[in-house]
Amino acid sequence: MAMDTSGFVPKGNLNADDAALANSGRRATVKRVASFLKGYSGRIMITLVLAAVSVVFTLLVPVKIGNAIDCLIDDNDGVIKNLLFAVVFAVTVGISQYIMNVINNSITYNTVRDVRNAAIRKIEHLPLKVIDSSSQGDIVSRIVADADQFAEGLLLGFTQAFTGIMTIVLTLIFMFSMNVVITLVVVFITPLSIFIARFISSRTYSMFQKQSIERGEQTALIDEMIGNEKCVKAFSKEKQVLEKFDEINERLSVSSLNAIFFSSLTNPSTRFVNALCYALVALCGAFFCIRGSIGGELMTVGTLTVFLSYANQYTKPFNEISSVISELQNALACAARVFEILDEESESDDSELESITGCNGIVDLSDVDFSYSKDRELIQDLNLHVNAGERVAIVGPTGSGKTTMINLLMRFYDVDDGSIRVDGKDIRDVTRKSLRRSYGMVLQDTWLKKGTIMDNLRLARADASEDEIIAAAKESHAHGFIRRLEKGYDTMIGEDGGGLSAGQKQLLCITRVMLNLPPMLILDEATSSIDTRTEMQIQSAFLKMMEGRTSFIVAHRLQTVQNADIILVMKDGHIVESGDHKSLMAAGGFYKKLYMAGYDAG
Repeated sequence: MAMDTSGFVPKGNLNADDAALANSGRRATVKRVASFLKGYSGRIMITLVLAAVSVVFTLLVPVKIGNAIDCLIDDNDGVIKNLLFAVVFAVTVGISQYIMNVINNSITYNTVRDVRNAAIRKIEHLPLKVIDSSSQGDIVSRIVADADQFAEGLLLGFTQAFTGIMTIVLTLIFMFSMNVVITLVVVFITPLSIFIARFISSRTYSMFQKQSIERGEQTALIDEMIGNEKCVKAFSKEKQVLEKFDEINERLSVSSLNAIFFSSLTNPSTRFVNALCYALVALCGAFFCIRGSIGGELMTVGTLTVFLSYANQYTKPFNEISSVISELQNALACAARVFEILDEESESDDSELESITGCNGIVDLSDVDFSYSKDRELIQDLNLHVNAGERVAIVGPTGSGKTTMINLLMRFYDVDDGSIRVDGKDIRDVTRKSLRRSYGMVLQDTWLKKGTIMDNLRLARADASEDEIIAAAKESHAHGFIRRLEKGYDTMIGEDGGGLSAGQKQLLCITRVMLNLPPMLILDEATSSIDTRTEMQIQSAFLKMMEGRTSFIVAHRLQTVQNADIILVMKDGHIVESGDHKSLMAAGGFYKKLYMAGYDAG
């Protein structure tokens, strides 16, 4: 089972040597993140104010403690007074940090919510060919796992960046006001820490991007295997699946270790520089204490205590910021993968186009050319006229273009050349919504959501009464099995109809169409999962449903084919024969060969 990981092509380069391209992609991602944050500028400003308050009072605490130390010799009242101030300042810091964290959480998770909403809305407006060519598991991984990683990094960024920058700036101001010489020692060492952090982070972005892509590939494999576990077991492919998983898992392990290892070098490197800074401050301060002053600036033991505390305060943000650099790089790489969905080209806007109203069901295909891939031709020069109310059966071998015709009629794909018209209107000149509402569609692949039977049937008509739903179920012969369920129409079913047989799920889908009969019908192997006896029972219901409605029927079984007004025989994207059952059998052509072979042409 081959995994399809095509579709959304990463804009970033996975080659760590191409640092310039990786940095460019990272800058573009940062700009996109900033655009989502614009709506929360007011909260960000409040956070900045709270960060400033927190840092100022944090810096005032050691000043008061230093003053208390200097007062120990002959001023006991001064000691108590300064310590009380230190306690009040510490409480103020705690309150401001608490409020700031609440606001940061709000900004972060609202931003990620907005990104996810934008991604889902984008998917709903993407051409079906983009979804078909992409791994579903990878898309899920982008919207769920990558968005979560983005949230974690963004939250850490907010938490550390605001207070960190404020701490660095204000600590320098306080230190300069106390002793210029020692402060200059600290300032001269600072660039070394910044250089190390920047050097390492610039080389880890592409590593985290690779990690994110491989995590998406792993999610895609898991999603594919869980959804097709019966097939895996039926063909005894458990070993191959495990080998494939182990191979992806090993690659993910290696890329994750590389990314974390190189990014984790930042923290110990900056800590070494910060320890060196602390040691130099201690040495210089001790030297000044012994001399009493330097350059007219008095240096007491209390002042030295304050400076040592400030040295820690000043270097702490570098440690904290460097410790989350790996998370920030990971967050940006994950955000870039989500933004790749947003960058895909949407379907053309058709909101200004007219809607189909009062559809008669006259369909014309004129000189239609279409292929899924440019290097492989499929449908060429296809012409067809269908009168209102005609039943058109489409038969032919696998790959002849039967289901492709349905995709084109519903405008899931647009023709490469030629036109498709409904009631004389090119379907590209009307809204997709009105076109698709003009069709009732039953596919071989059923889709049911988690919920009750009644909820699933009301997908066709939200305002349908219970009596109308039961009447439609009786016509489709679904009422019998529904009534036998534990809670009847209120029975809960699992995801994709879990707990029901394939035939029962298909009967529910047929019921939905019968509940809301539009002017045109598409039955794409609509009875493929239903036993022959049940199919014979619902043929009369189908005939009643198709009365006066233009119907396109793709079917294996001859009952539906024989009742059609027109049978189109397709081969290699062309209609090679057309007519009713009797005339085609009399002609003795390709249709008769299919019929004599039992017609299991796919």
